[in-house]
Amino acid sequence: MLLSYPLMAAIQEISARIGRVTGCGIAANLRKNYPHWLLYSTLAAVSAANVFNIGADIGAMADGLHLLLPGPNYLFVLFWGLLSLVTILFVPYSSYVRYLKWLTLSLFAYVAVIFFVHVDWHEVLRGSLLPHLEFQKDCLTAIAAVLGTTISPYLFFWQSSQEVEEVKKNRGEKALKRDPRQARVQLERIRLDTYIGMALSNIVAFSIILTAASTLHAHGITDVATSAQAASALEPLAGRFAAALFAGGIVATGLLAIPVLSASAAYGIGEACRWNVSLEKPPRQAAQFYGVIAAATLVGLSLNFAHIDPVKALFWSAVLNGLIAGPLMAVIMMIASSRKVMGKFALTPYLRICGWIATLVMCGVGVGVLVSWK
Repeated sequence: MLLSYPLMAAIQEISARIGRVTGCGIAANLRKNYPHWLLYSTLAAVSAANVFNIGADIGAMADGLHLLLPGPNYLFVLFWGLLSLVTILFVPYSSYVRYLKWLTLSLFAYVAVIFFVHVDWHEVLRGSLLPHLEFQKDCLTAIAAVLGTTISPYLFFWQSSQEVEEVKKNRGEKALKRDPRQARVQLERIRLDTYIGMALSNIVAFSIILTAASTLHAHGITDVATSAQAASALEPLAGRFAAALFAGGIVATGLLAIPVLSASAAYGIGEACRWNVSLEKPPRQAAQFYGVIAAATLVGLSLNFAHIDPVKALFWSAVLNGLIAGPLMAVIMMIASSRKVMGKFALTPYLRICGWIATLVMCGVGVGVLVSWK
Protein backbone atom coordinates (compact mmCIF):
# COMPACT_ATOMS: atom_id res chain seq x y z
CA MET A 1 0.00 0.00 0.00
CA LEU A 2 2.81 2.42 0.87
CA LEU A 3 4.67 1.79 -2.37
CA SER A 4 1.53 1.94 -4.51
CA TYR A 5 0.35 5.34 -3.20
CA PRO A 6 2.38 7.64 -5.51
CA LEU A 7 1.58 5.39 -8.47
CA MET A 8 -2.18 5.33 -7.90
CA ALA A 9 -2.30 9.07 -7.18
CA ALA A 10 -0.35 9.84 -10.35
CA ILE A 11 -2.60 7.82 -12.68
CA GLN A 12 -5.73 9.34 -11.14
CA GLU A 13 -4.33 12.84 -11.55
CA ILE A 14 -3.47 12.02 -15.17
CA SER A 15 -7.02 10.76 -15.79
CA ALA A 16 -8.47 13.94 -14.31
CA ARG A 17 -6.17 16.13 -16.41
CA ILE A 18 -7.35 14.45 -19.62
CA GLY A 19 -10.96 15.40 -18.84
CA ARG A 20 -10.20 18.96 -17.68
CA VAL A 21 -7.78 19.80 -20.50
CA THR A 22 -9.73 18.36 -23.43
CA GLY A 23 -13.31 18.73 -22.15
CA CYS A 24 -13.85 15.07 -23.13
CA GLY A 25 -13.63 11.80 -21.27
CA ILE A 26 -11.16 8.99 -22.00
CA ALA A 27 -13.52 7.16 -24.39
CA ALA A 28 -14.27 10.32 -26.38
CA ASN A 29 -10.55 11.01 -26.77
CA LEU A 30 -9.99 7.43 -27.92
CA ARG A 31 -12.80 7.81 -30.47
CA LYS A 32 -11.37 11.03 -31.86
CA ASN A 33 -7.69 10.16 -31.98
CA TYR A 34 -7.14 6.39 -32.07
CA PRO A 35 -8.31 3.30 -34.00
CA HIS A 36 -11.82 2.06 -33.25
CA TRP A 37 -10.59 -1.42 -32.35
CA LEU A 38 -8.66 0.10 -29.43
CA LEU A 39 -11.75 2.01 -28.25
CA TYR A 40 -14.08 -0.99 -28.43
CA SER A 41 -11.67 -3.47 -26.86
CA THR A 42 -11.01 -1.05 -24.00
CA LEU A 43 -14.73 -0.48 -23.39
CA ALA A 44 -15.48 -4.21 -23.55
CA ALA A 45 -12.83 -5.04 -20.92
CA VAL A 46 -13.80 -2.21 -18.55
CA SER A 47 -17.56 -2.84 -18.86
CA ALA A 48 -17.17 -6.57 -18.17
CA ALA A 49 -15.04 -5.88 -15.10
CA ASN A 50 -17.51 -3.25 -13.86
CA VAL A 51 -20.52 -5.55 -14.19
CA PHE A 52 -18.75 -8.30 -12.26
CA ASN A 53 -17.72 -5.75 -9.62
CA ILE A 54 -21.31 -4.51 -9.31
CA GLY A 55 -22.48 -8.06 -8.71
CA ALA A 56 -19.80 -8.58 -6.06
CA ASP A 57 -20.75 -5.33 -4.28
CA ILE A 58 -24.47 -6.16 -4.25
CA GLY A 59 -23.70 -9.62 -2.90
CA ALA A 60 -21.48 -8.20 -0.16
CA MET A 61 -24.14 -5.65 0.82
CA ALA A 62 -26.77 -8.40 1.01
CA ASP A 63 -24.46 -10.56 3.10
CA GLY A 64 -23.74 -7.61 5.41
CA LEU A 65 -27.44 -6.93 5.96
CA HIS A 66 -27.99 -10.64 6.54
CA LEU A 67 -25.80 -10.31 9.64
CA LEU A 68 -28.45 -8.06 11.19
CA LEU A 69 -31.76 -9.31 9.79
CA PRO A 70 -33.22 -12.79 9.23
CA GLY A 71 -34.56 -13.79 5.86
CA PRO A 72 -33.55 -15.35 2.54
CA ASN A 73 -30.42 -13.84 1.06
CA TYR A 74 -31.93 -13.40 -2.42
CA LEU A 75 -34.40 -10.84 -1.01
CA PHE A 76 -31.52 -8.73 0.29
CA VAL A 77 -29.80 -9.02 -3.10
CA LEU A 78 -32.94 -7.79 -4.87
CA PHE A 79 -33.46 -5.04 -2.30
CA TRP A 80 -29.97 -3.52 -2.63
CA GLY A 81 -29.76 -3.97 -6.39
CA LEU A 82 -33.13 -2.34 -7.09
CA LEU A 83 -32.61 0.38 -4.46
CA SER A 84 -29.28 1.28 -6.06
CA LEU A 85 -30.87 1.45 -9.50
CA VAL A 86 -33.89 3.51 -8.42
CA THR A 87 -31.62 5.95 -6.57
CA ILE A 88 -29.38 6.42 -9.62
CA LEU A 89 -32.38 7.01 -11.86
CA PHE A 90 -34.23 9.51 -9.71
CA VAL A 91 -31.69 11.26 -7.45
CA PRO A 92 -28.89 13.45 -8.88
CA TYR A 93 -25.60 11.85 -7.87
CA SER A 94 -24.22 15.10 -6.42
CA SER A 95 -27.15 15.23 -3.96
CA TYR A 96 -27.05 11.49 -3.25
CA VAL A 97 -23.35 11.42 -2.43
CA ARG A 98 -23.55 14.51 -0.20
CA TYR A 99 -25.40 12.56 2.48
CA LEU A 100 -24.28 8.99 1.89
CA LYS A 101 -20.57 9.72 2.16
CA TRP A 102 -20.91 10.32 5.91
CA LEU A 103 -21.83 6.66 6.37
CA THR A 104 -18.44 5.66 4.99
CA LEU A 105 -16.86 7.19 8.12
CA SER A 106 -17.64 3.82 9.70
CA LEU A 107 -14.65 2.50 7.73
CA PHE A 108 -12.40 4.49 10.02
CA ALA A 109 -13.36 1.99 12.72
CA TYR A 110 -10.64 -0.18 11.18
CA VAL A 111 -8.15 2.60 11.92
CA ALA A 112 -9.37 2.76 15.52
CA VAL A 113 -9.13 -1.02 16.05
CA ILE A 114 -5.37 -0.83 15.57
CA PHE A 115 -5.13 0.98 18.93
CA PHE A 116 -7.17 -1.70 20.73
CA VAL A 117 -5.13 -4.76 19.71
CA HIS A 118 -1.50 -5.74 19.97
CA VAL A 119 0.43 -4.64 16.90
CA ASP A 120 4.12 -5.33 16.31
CA TRP A 121 4.94 -1.91 14.87
CA HIS A 122 8.54 -2.86 14.12
CA GLU A 123 7.27 -5.70 11.94
CA VAL A 124 4.67 -3.42 10.35
CA LEU A 125 7.31 -0.82 9.44
CA ARG A 126 9.67 -3.44 8.05
CA GLY A 127 6.93 -5.16 6.06
CA SER A 128 5.66 -1.85 4.68
CA LEU A 129 9.05 -0.57 3.51
CA LEU A 130 10.42 -3.98 2.46
CA PRO A 131 7.41 -6.16 1.63
CA HIS A 132 8.01 -9.89 1.41
CA LEU A 133 7.18 -11.04 -2.11
CA GLU A 134 7.06 -14.55 -3.49
CA PHE A 135 6.81 -15.04 -7.24
CA GLN A 136 4.26 -17.82 -7.06
CA LYS A 137 0.57 -18.09 -7.84
CA ASP A 138 -1.11 -17.18 -4.54
CA CYS A 139 1.14 -14.22 -3.73
CA LEU A 140 0.99 -12.70 -7.21
CA THR A 141 -2.80 -13.13 -7.33
CA ALA A 142 -3.17 -11.40 -3.95
CA ILE A 143 -0.94 -8.53 -5.11
CA ALA A 144 -3.07 -8.14 -8.24
CA ALA A 145 -6.20 -8.03 -6.04
CA VAL A 146 -4.77 -5.43 -3.65
CA LEU A 147 -3.57 -3.21 -6.50
CA GLY A 148 -6.80 -3.81 -8.43
CA THR A 149 -8.89 -2.36 -5.60
CA THR A 150 -6.94 0.91 -5.65
CA ILE A 151 -5.61 1.28 -9.20
CA SER A 152 -8.97 0.39 -10.75
CA PRO A 153 -9.98 0.91 -14.40
CA TYR A 154 -13.45 2.26 -13.58
CA LEU A 155 -11.89 5.05 -11.50
CA PHE A 156 -9.89 6.28 -14.51
CA PHE A 157 -13.05 6.71 -16.59
CA TRP A 158 -14.99 8.11 -13.63
CA GLN A 159 -12.44 10.79 -12.67
CA SER A 160 -11.97 11.95 -16.24
CA SER A 161 -15.71 12.14 -16.89
CA GLN A 162 -16.39 13.97 -13.63
CA GLU A 163 -13.98 16.71 -14.68
CA VAL A 164 -15.97 17.02 -17.92
CA GLU A 165 -19.17 17.25 -15.85
CA GLU A 166 -17.63 20.08 -13.79
CA VAL A 167 -16.77 22.00 -16.96
CA LYS A 168 -20.34 21.65 -18.24
CA LYS A 169 -22.02 22.36 -14.91
CA ASN A 170 -20.13 25.43 -13.66
CA ARG A 171 -20.67 28.67 -15.51
CA GLY A 172 -17.44 30.26 -16.70
CA GLU A 173 -15.40 27.06 -16.60
CA LYS A 174 -14.00 25.76 -19.87
CA ALA A 175 -11.69 23.02 -21.09
CA LEU A 176 -8.13 24.21 -20.49
CA LYS A 177 -7.24 23.89 -24.18
CA ARG A 178 -9.90 26.54 -24.83
CA ASP A 179 -9.05 28.75 -21.84
CA PRO A 180 -5.47 28.18 -20.60
CA ARG A 181 -5.81 31.00 -18.06
CA GLN A 182 -7.76 28.65 -15.78
CA ALA A 183 -4.97 26.08 -15.81
CA ARG A 184 -3.07 27.02 -12.63
CA VAL A 185 -6.15 27.02 -10.38
CA GLN A 186 -7.75 23.92 -11.87
CA LEU A 187 -4.61 21.77 -12.05
CA GLU A 188 -3.68 22.67 -8.47
CA ARG A 189 -7.21 21.74 -7.35
CA ILE A 190 -7.01 18.41 -9.18
CA ARG A 191 -3.62 17.62 -7.64
CA LEU A 192 -4.71 18.52 -4.09
CA ASP A 193 -8.04 16.69 -4.36
CA THR A 194 -6.43 13.57 -5.85
CA TYR A 195 -3.50 13.25 -3.48
CA ILE A 196 -5.58 13.86 -0.34
CA GLY A 197 -8.35 11.53 -1.52
CA MET A 198 -5.94 8.75 -2.47
CA ALA A 199 -4.07 9.18 0.84
CA LEU A 200 -7.28 8.72 2.84
CA SER A 201 -8.29 5.67 0.83
CA ASN A 202 -4.82 4.17 1.34
CA ILE A 203 -4.93 4.83 5.08
CA VAL A 204 -8.25 2.98 5.34
CA ALA A 205 -7.04 0.12 3.11
CA PHE A 206 -3.77 -0.18 5.07
CA SER A 207 -5.73 -0.20 8.34
CA ILE A 208 -8.10 -2.93 7.11
CA ILE A 209 -5.11 -5.09 6.15
CA LEU A 210 -3.40 -4.43 9.50
CA THR A 211 -6.60 -5.02 11.49
CA ALA A 212 -7.23 -8.33 9.72
CA ALA A 213 -3.63 -9.41 10.32
CA SER A 214 -3.73 -8.47 14.02
CA THR A 215 -7.11 -10.09 14.77
CA LEU A 216 -8.15 -12.75 12.26
CA HIS A 217 -4.76 -14.00 11.09
CA ALA A 218 -3.31 -13.86 14.59
CA HIS A 219 -6.04 -16.33 15.67
CA GLY A 220 -5.49 -18.69 12.76
CA ILE A 221 -8.34 -17.41 10.55
CA THR A 222 -6.56 -17.26 7.20
CA ASP A 223 -9.44 -17.95 4.81
CA VAL A 224 -12.24 -15.43 5.31
CA ALA A 225 -15.33 -16.88 3.63
CA THR A 226 -18.21 -14.91 5.17
CA SER A 227 -19.10 -11.39 6.19
CA ALA A 228 -19.48 -12.64 9.77
CA GLN A 229 -15.81 -13.61 9.83
CA ALA A 230 -14.80 -10.26 8.35
CA ALA A 231 -16.97 -8.40 10.87
CA SER A 232 -15.26 -10.20 13.76
CA ALA A 233 -12.12 -8.15 13.05
CA LEU A 234 -13.96 -5.17 14.59
CA GLU A 235 -14.88 -6.95 17.83
CA PRO A 236 -11.94 -5.52 19.86
CA LEU A 237 -13.43 -2.06 19.31
CA ALA A 238 -17.17 -2.57 18.80
CA GLY A 239 -17.85 -5.84 20.65
CA ARG A 240 -21.35 -7.04 19.95
CA PHE A 241 -21.89 -4.05 17.67
CA ALA A 242 -19.13 -5.24 15.32
CA ALA A 243 -21.62 -6.74 12.86
CA ALA A 244 -23.62 -3.50 12.71
CA LEU A 245 -20.48 -1.42 12.18
CA PHE A 246 -19.24 -3.74 9.46
CA ALA A 247 -22.64 -3.78 7.76
CA GLY A 248 -22.79 0.02 7.83
CA GLY A 249 -19.39 0.31 6.17
CA ILE A 250 -19.97 -2.33 3.50
CA VAL A 251 -23.46 -1.04 2.65
CA ALA A 252 -22.37 2.61 2.48
CA THR A 253 -19.37 1.91 0.26
CA GLY A 254 -21.50 -0.35 -1.94
CA LEU A 255 -24.19 2.27 -2.40
CA LEU A 256 -21.52 4.78 -3.35
CA ALA A 257 -19.60 2.40 -5.59
CA ILE A 258 -22.44 0.91 -7.66
CA PRO A 259 -23.38 4.24 -9.31
CA VAL A 260 -19.68 4.89 -10.02
CA LEU A 261 -19.19 1.42 -11.53
CA SER A 262 -22.31 1.49 -13.69
CA ALA A 263 -21.91 5.15 -14.69
CA SER A 264 -18.23 4.81 -15.62
CA ALA A 265 -19.22 2.08 -18.10
CA ALA A 266 -22.10 4.27 -19.33
CA TYR A 267 -19.82 7.31 -19.73
CA GLY A 268 -17.42 5.25 -21.81
CA ILE A 269 -20.07 3.68 -24.04
CA GLY A 270 -22.02 6.94 -24.30
CA GLU A 271 -18.96 8.97 -25.30
CA ALA A 272 -18.03 6.34 -27.88
CA CYS A 273 -21.55 6.50 -29.36
CA ARG A 274 -21.85 10.32 -29.00
CA TRP A 275 -24.82 10.11 -26.66
CA ASN A 276 -25.89 12.72 -24.14
CA VAL A 277 -24.11 11.59 -20.95
CA SER A 278 -24.57 13.09 -17.48
CA LEU A 279 -25.62 11.92 -14.03
CA GLU A 280 -27.00 15.39 -13.37
CA LYS A 281 -29.60 15.09 -16.14
CA PRO A 282 -32.93 13.28 -15.60
CA PRO A 283 -33.31 9.93 -17.41
CA ARG A 284 -35.66 11.37 -20.08
CA GLN A 285 -32.84 13.70 -21.23
CA ALA A 286 -30.18 10.96 -21.38
CA ALA A 287 -32.22 7.79 -21.93
CA GLN A 288 -29.48 5.75 -23.62
CA PHE A 289 -26.92 6.67 -20.97
CA TYR A 290 -29.25 5.60 -18.16
CA GLY A 291 -30.19 2.51 -20.15
CA VAL A 292 -26.58 1.30 -19.94
CA ILE A 293 -26.55 2.04 -16.19
CA ALA A 294 -29.73 0.01 -15.71
CA ALA A 295 -28.43 -2.88 -17.82
CA ALA A 296 -25.09 -3.00 -15.97
CA THR A 297 -26.80 -2.92 -12.56
CA LEU A 298 -29.37 -5.59 -13.43
CA VAL A 299 -26.81 -7.93 -15.02
CA GLY A 300 -24.57 -7.49 -11.98
CA LEU A 301 -27.52 -8.22 -9.70
CA SER A 302 -28.36 -11.38 -11.65
CA LEU A 303 -24.83 -12.77 -11.14
CA ASN A 304 -25.68 -13.26 -7.47
CA PHE A 305 -28.19 -15.97 -8.41
CA ALA A 306 -25.29 -18.10 -9.63
CA HIS A 307 -24.57 -18.73 -5.92
CA ILE A 308 -21.17 -17.03 -5.94
CA ASP A 309 -19.62 -16.49 -2.51
CA PRO A 310 -19.69 -12.68 -1.87
CA VAL A 311 -16.23 -12.54 -0.29
CA LYS A 312 -14.66 -14.56 -3.11
CA ALA A 313 -16.54 -12.46 -5.67
CA LEU A 314 -15.08 -9.26 -4.20
CA PHE A 315 -11.61 -10.80 -4.29
CA TRP A 316 -11.83 -12.02 -7.88
CA SER A 317 -13.38 -8.77 -9.11
CA ALA A 318 -10.32 -7.03 -7.65
CA VAL A 319 -8.02 -9.49 -9.44
CA LEU A 320 -9.88 -8.85 -12.72
CA ASN A 321 -9.47 -5.09 -12.24
CA GLY A 322 -5.77 -5.63 -11.57
CA LEU A 323 -5.33 -7.59 -14.81
CA ILE A 324 -7.19 -5.05 -16.96
CA ALA A 325 -5.60 -1.95 -15.40
CA GLY A 326 -2.14 -2.26 -16.99
CA PRO A 327 -3.13 -2.21 -20.68
CA LEU A 328 -5.70 0.53 -20.03
CA MET A 329 -3.09 2.64 -18.23
CA ALA A 330 -0.83 2.34 -21.28
CA VAL A 331 -3.68 3.76 -23.40
CA ILE A 332 -4.23 6.61 -20.91
CA MET A 333 -0.52 7.44 -20.91
CA MET A 334 -0.52 7.64 -24.73
CA ILE A 335 -3.47 10.06 -24.62
CA ALA A 336 -2.04 12.24 -21.85
CA SER A 337 1.43 12.40 -23.43
CA SER A 338 0.14 13.39 -26.88
CA ARG A 339 0.56 17.05 -27.81
CA LYS A 340 -2.08 16.52 -30.49
CA VAL A 341 -4.63 15.65 -27.80
CA MET A 342 -3.39 17.69 -24.81
CA GLY A 343 -1.69 20.63 -26.52
CA LYS A 344 0.75 22.40 -24.21
CA PHE A 345 -0.77 20.52 -21.26
CA ALA A 346 0.85 17.22 -22.23
CA LEU A 347 2.29 15.47 -19.18
CA THR A 348 5.11 16.98 -17.12
CA PRO A 349 8.24 14.81 -16.67
CA TYR A 350 7.20 13.88 -13.10
CA LEU A 351 3.77 12.64 -14.10
CA ARG A 352 5.12 10.92 -17.20
CA ILE A 353 7.71 9.00 -15.15
CA CYS A 354 5.27 8.07 -12.34
CA GLY A 355 2.54 7.16 -14.82
CA TRP A 356 4.76 4.84 -16.84
CA ILE A 357 6.23 3.24 -13.70
CA ALA A 358 2.67 2.57 -12.47
CA THR A 359 1.77 1.15 -15.89
CA LEU A 360 4.82 -1.14 -15.97
CA VAL A 361 4.10 -2.34 -12.42
CA MET A 362 0.49 -3.21 -13.24
CA CYS A 363 1.43 -4.86 -16.53
CA GLY A 364 4.19 -6.80 -14.79
CA VAL A 365 1.86 -8.04 -12.06
CA GLY A 366 -0.74 -9.01 -14.68
CA VAL A 367 1.80 -10.97 -16.76
CA GLY A 368 3.14 -12.61 -13.59
CA VAL A 369 -0.34 -13.73 -12.56
CA LEU A 370 -1.17 -15.15 -16.00
CA VAL A 371 2.15 -16.99 -16.19
CA SER A 372 1.75 -18.41 -12.68
CA TRP A 373 -1.71 -19.78 -13.55
CA LYS A 374 -0.35 -21.91 -16.40
